[in-house]
Amino acid sequence: MKTVILTLGLAFLPTLGLASGTHGSEQMAVGMPAMHGPKPSRTIEVIMKEDYDKDAPFVFEPSAEMTFAEGETVRLHIVNKGEETHEFVMDTMEENAEHKELMAKFPEMEHDDPNAVRLAPGEEAEILWTFNKAGNFEFACLLPGHYEGGMHGALTVN
Repeated sequence: MKTVILTLGLAFLPTLGLASGTHGSEQMAVGMPAMHGPKPSRTIEVIMKEDYDKDAPFVFEPSAEMTFAEGETVRLHIVNKGEETHEFVMDTMEENAEHKELMAKFPEMEHDDPNAVRLAPGEEAEILWTFNKAGNFEFACLLPGHYEGGMHGALTVN
């Protein structure tokens, strides 16, 4: 009996690890939290809002692309100036696509990932981040319908 319980427990450990997100200073493809590293070289304000008069009503400002230098540490000041809840997630396009599928199934899913924030209308947050790997990534709101409504952009690290 103890063997069966131990085996079941060990079988679920990887699942628990995936569900818990990425914590602390763990590196991701898009970089890592800048907790004890160099001070941010600049602050970028990211606005999340809606513009229902447009074909793509969910908006990020800046909208098209954000570019960083490899090794650069920045402060992202994220503000929800909209009337709906939005999130800001930085990751690979593949990881964001997987996350978007999960969000479609579980839209109220809570996150504890250093590369993302979810903000209610009027809220703001900061992400201190070091982009330590060159590549092409993406920032997006992965709440159901928001990505399709235009809320995503390219994130390039040179």
